[in-house]
Amino acid sequence: MSDFKELIDRDRVQQCPRHYVLALTDTLNVINGKWKLPIIASLLHGKTRFKDLQDNIEKITPRMLSKELKELEINGIVERKVYNQTPVLIEYILTESGKNITSVIDSMIDWGMLHRTEAIKSRWT
Repeated sequence: MSDFKELIDRDRVQQCPRHYVLALTDTLNVINGKWKLPIIASLLHGKTRFKDLQDNIEKITPRMLSKELKELEINGIVERKVYNQTPVLIEYILTESGKNITSVIDSMIDWGMLHRTEAIKSRWT
């Protein structure tokens, strides 16, 4: 991750609205949708099988889970590991890039809790 951060001139990106918006759009393209963040959050605890992911994420259909996992795999967030045994065992795990998204999720949770607290206060005052 430190090598990656060295490649980014964050000050330059923040000074150019076009690059700033492009970087945000790239992030949203990877994590956007109802199910991607819950899938990533479920995988933060380590290798997980398809059925376990489905059990962890309420109301997700097998078809949708499969679609979202494929998109996350294409975007380099999730890795699908197939173990050649009988029966075949398939597990999903976060890539390094997927693990690095933890700080984004933590920031979103912090913001959500703060926003909720402020919204509740404003309704009662």
